[in-house]
Amino acid sequence: MSVLLLRLAGPLQAWGASARFVRRTTESAPTKSGIIGMLASATGIDRGDDAALAPLSALRFAVRIDQPGTRVRDFQTAHHAVTGKSMPLSERFYLADAVFVAALEGDPALLTALHTALRSPAHPLFLGRRSCPPGLPPELGIRDTGLQQALEEEPWHAAPWYRRHHRAQDTVPLTVLREAGPGEHHADTLRDQPLSFDPAHRKHAPRGVVTTTVTIPVPRPARSRAVPAHDPLAALEEETT
Repeated sequence: MSVLLLRLAGPLQAWGASARFVRRTTESAPTKSGIIGMLASATGIDRGDDAALAPLSALRFAVRIDQPGTRVRDFQTAHHAVTGKSMPLSERFYLADAVFVAALEGDPALLTALHTALRSPAHPLFLGRRSCPPGLPPELGIRDTGLQQALEEEPWHAAPWYRRHHRAQDTVPLTVLREAGPGEHHADTLRDQPLSFDPAHRKHAPRGVVTTTVTIPVPRPARSRAVPAHDPLAALEEETT
């Protein structure tokens, strides 16, 4: 098995496991449904093509919280496209300035195809909602290891300003939300296993989630080279002597 790693960073992200029209919340970390949807968009899979979606949904999923971000709330208004009538005021929640590392484990050939598609996506990529484009290219490459080990070995991808808050530490503990394996005990369940993205009959199944912690080294800034002493008036003094 191999693992495809994705860096999910942008001004805003929104990963909702459930939603109502007037209130759309966000989970504290990316959902499997959201990530599989992004991969399906990159490869050009049609929303109604459940057969093409199945291999992607079968990938094992995990996510590491490198920078938790801040939950923000927004209010939006809209008008009916036909009647022009005002729609009810809706409430939207987002994660601001968050950074995650997502990992998908599965067949190396499939992961290689997904990695290639992310470099030249068939459709625009977004972090949960169309209003949330990624701030950096998401693909980090393929690792020949398992989910947990890949996230243990991947460097910390938090923003420099956030890392400065931890510069006194040698290591930093990061939370990992990993999909439970067959028969593995898990404490949490999320209904975000995508079975169909067809607008006429969207369907998601529950999946078990195991919460663990990995310890990652805090990167140190490179030491700047010593600047040689320079007297700007030295050349003038030489001319006068």
